[in-house]
Amino acid sequence: QVQLVESGGGLVQAGGSLRLSCAVSGRTLSDSVMAWFRQAPGKEREFVGSIRWSLGSTIYADSVKGRFTIFRDNAKNTVYLQMNRLKPEDTASYCCALRRRTSLEYEYWGQGTQVIVSS
Repeated sequence: QVQLVESGGGLVQAGGSLRLSCAVSGRTLSDSVMAWFRQAPGKEREFVGSIRWSLGSTIYADSVKGRFTIFRDNAKNTVYLQMNRLKPEDTASYCCALRRRTSLEYEYWGQGTQVIVSS
C-alpha cells in the first residue's frame, strides 16, 4: 500500500520560511515524479512544483520560482518543499503527489498540511 504523509505546515509571518516534508512508503521512487500542489480556500488546486526522482531535476510554477525549492532524500524516501520569503498569498493546504514518470496523472496523494502566512 502506497502512502504519502506530509508534515511541517504551520503559521508563519510574511517573509519567513517553512519546510514541508512528504514521506513515501510502499513504493520505490526511481521511476517516479513527485509533486507539490496547493489549494487555497475558494480556489482551484494549483501546481507548485515537481521533481523527477532519478535525476533530481525540478520545475516550478512561476508564482513560487526563486522562493521555493524541492529536493529529495533517497535514503529516507522523502521529498521536501523549502519555502522562503513566504507571502500571505501562499496560504493554502499543501499536498504532495506521486506519479510514474511515464504517466500524466498523479496516482497517489497525501492528506495535506496547512500553511498560513500572516501579514
